[in-house]
Amino acid sequence: MTRSFLSRALQIALAAALAAPLGPVPAAADPTAQAFAELALAQIRPVPTLKRSVTVKDPLVRIGDLVDHAGELAGVPVFRAPDIGTTGTISSSQVMEALRPYRMFRVDLADIAEVEVSRAGRVFTPAEIQGRILQAFAGQYGLGEAASLSLTVERDIRPFAVEATSSGELVVARSSYDPRTNRFDITFEIPGSQAARRIPLRFTGTVVELVETVVAARGMQRGDVIKSTDVIVEKRPRAEVPADAAAPGETVVGLAMRQGIRAGQPVRRHDLMKPDLVRRDETVTLVFQAPGILLTTRGKALEGGAEGDTVTAVNLQSKRTVQGVVSGPGQIRLVSSTPRVVTAAALDPSAAMRPAPTSGK
Repeated sequence: MTRSFLSRALQIALAAALAAPLGPVPAAADPTAQAFAELALAQIRPVPTLKRSVTVKDPLVRIGDLVDHAGELAGVPVFRAPDIGTTGTISSSQVMEALRPYRMFRVDLADIAEVEVSRAGRVFTPAEIQGRILQAFAGQYGLGEAASLSLTVERDIRPFAVEATSSGELVVARSSYDPRTNRFDITFEIPGSQAARRIPLRFTGTVVELVETVVAARGMQRGDVIKSTDVIVEKRPRAEVPADAAAPGETVVGLAMRQGIRAGQPVRRHDLMKPDLVRRDETVTLVFQAPGILLTTRGKALEGGAEGDTVTAVNLQSKRTVQGVVSGPGQIRLVSSTPRVVTAAALDPSAAMRPAPTSGK
């Protein structure tokens, strides 16, 4: 009799579990059978278990977010969620206190002292915000591409988060720029985001266009020939770079300074010249060349000059001052002032040895 009674109670419990596993125990005609059925259901149902950490998208934390196998109570809100993109904690005792009004007493807490609750969100980083500001001004107000712009923001840019479901991007609502002071003022908005409306998305500061230019790595004097280690390429604000400043890729090495320059100063094209091949007071070779004749002698340069420059020198043999064109290192090619006489002598060398005619009898 007892075995048959227990079998009947289990049948009622199993039927109730299969029909509505999270619902109330169906009423049984026999109170004792109903008690056995409830006991059987208690053993069949999974035990509600507290979660160690959870992530929610909504502004409210529900029982089902905190407790596994919460059944029909899963959708009941019990706590306010932390701000979007942030994390908070709830002690296990606070969780049990919040479950008490719903008669949910049997929860497996394991060794969990507190639950970590995170609010999902889409985070905008400072780098993303800075990049968006540069994109907004690139090619505008006479500025160059974004890669050539330098940004300074007056207040620290902090990351912020919007709803995880928001797909909107930073859109410029208002912007202004003063080319004289390089100051900007820009305000963004994110369409479709309620959270973004509560975040200050206005930024102010300066945007400066940088250009690459050749600058002196050391101080140099007039006449110094530039070596590869004497110059470097740096990015400078466009307003600080002279219009005739040498640009990267231009021939600078091997040329000489026309005037002195300080370290860090941009190298201007006007400051460059061909290096002097003849220096003042230097002993040089004076070359006189005409058709069929080539004469050389020693001289002293009275002034320096680069290749192609016209300079004066003294012939050390005749002590005469002559003028010529610098044609090589330490070499000056003289310019004949009487080309016809020289040419005639060159054509008939014996003419220079003929005696002068005398009056005949």
